[in-house]
Amino acid sequence: MNKKHTGFYERYIKRPQDFFLALAALVLLSPVIGITALLVRWKLGSPVIFTQERPGKDGRIFRLCKFRSMSDAKDAEGNLLPDSVRLTAFGKKLRATSLDELPELVNILKGDMAIVGPRPLLVEYLPRYNAHQARRHEVRPGFTGYAQVHGRNSITWEEKFDYDVYYVDHITFAGDWKIIFQTVGTVLKREGISSASSATMEKFMGTPPERN
Repeated sequence: MNKKHTGFYERYIKRPQDFFLALAALVLLSPVIGITALLVRWKLGSPVIFTQERPGKDGRIFRLCKFRSMSDAKDAEGNLLPDSVRLTAFGKKLRATSLDELPELVNILKGDMAIVGPRPLLVEYLPRYNAHQARRHEVRPGFTGYAQVHGRNSITWEEKFDYDVYYVDHITFAGDWKIIFQTVGTVLKREGISSASSATMEKFMGTPPERN
């Protein structure tokens, strides 16, 4: 496998830029973050922050931080109910406005994530990627990404991964800022929040060989 070419922007500018943008966002949005935390505590209880292991650059595992958007509702046997049931109206609003993602700014400060990059998905997906799809882990995962402004959860997993790999091979200063501004528009329009058949996004079970 050829080693990924890393340009000047990606090598020297992207990470410092991400750090200072995340720091500025945390300061400027601190009132919003505080109010959101109080609302989550009131509407959904504690813990306010949901953490989960996710694979980062080169598949290294880190703990992703988000505001919780689901209840802990369980059935008579103590099993968690489906996402569509546990995702309350309040949780849907959090996701529609992407307010649930704000704690990820801490992940960016720590170096786990970038402002722009492929979204960090579940650890269980790692063995399900084909060689092409696995290339999404050649860079840090992002708060937003190329796939997020080209359909988000309304496109197929294969389309999403193709967009991710395209981004990996086309990282530029102008491209990152275009995605950042497009993300603002996508959030304001509340586009692509859910898939056609799920409250969030169906689990990725792997791409059949004939579709690779």
